Amino acid sequence: MKVTNAEIVISAVSPKQYPNDRLPEIALAGRSNVGKSSFINKLIQRKNLARTSSKPGKTQTLNFYKINDMFYFVDVPGYGYAKVSKTEREKWGIMMEEYFAMRDTLRACVMITDIRHEPTSDDVTMYNFLKHYELPVIIIATKLDKVTKGKRAKHIKQTYQGLSIEAGDALIPFSAETGEGKEDAWQAIKQFI
Repeated sequence: MKVTNAEIVISAVSPKQYPNDRLPEIALAGRSNVGKSSFINKLIQRKNLARTSSKPGKTQTLNFYKINDMFYFVDVPGYGYAKVSKTEREKWGIMMEEYFAMRDTLRACVMITDIRHEPTSDDVTMYNFLKHYELPVIIIATKLDKVTKGKRAKHIKQTYQGLSIEAGDALIPFSAETGEGKEDAWQAIKQFI
C-alpha cells in the first residue's frame, strides 16, 4: 500500500476521546521496546511519525494514527515493562481492556514480537487476551535482519509454537532495517480495512 497521508490524530486515555468517524482500526500491541514504532514508521515510509525511544514504556496512551484517511493504526502501551509502577500498569490494563472489549471499529490486532527470542509469558498472555476477544491477530516477528538465513525457520517455528498460533492468524517475519516482510504485512493488514 502506498501511504500518501499519515498523521497522529489523538493520544487518548478514555473512550470519549476516541475518534468517532467510524473508520476501521488496526491495533498495534507488543512488549515495550520490541519495535512497534519502527514497524509503523517502516510501513508508512516515515522517519518518525511514531516516536522511537530508547526508554521502554514510553507509550502511555492509545495513539490513533490516521492513514490515507482510510483507517487507523492504534498504538497501545507496551506491556511487560517492569520499571512502571503497579498502579500505572493497572491503569494501562484497564484502558487497554476497555478498548479491546468495546471498540466495534477495531478489526484486527498486529502483535509485534522479537523473532530472536521465544515468546515471553507476557507475549503469550497478550495473544490469549486478543483471542479471548475473538480478534484476528497478525503476528509481526521483528528484527529478522538479526537472524541468519539458516536459522530463520527454527526461529519462526519457536514463535508459532510458543504462542500456539490459531489457524487463520498470520505470522510474518519482518525487518524494519531492510524492509523485508513489509509487503506481506500490508497484504495481511489490507484484508481488514
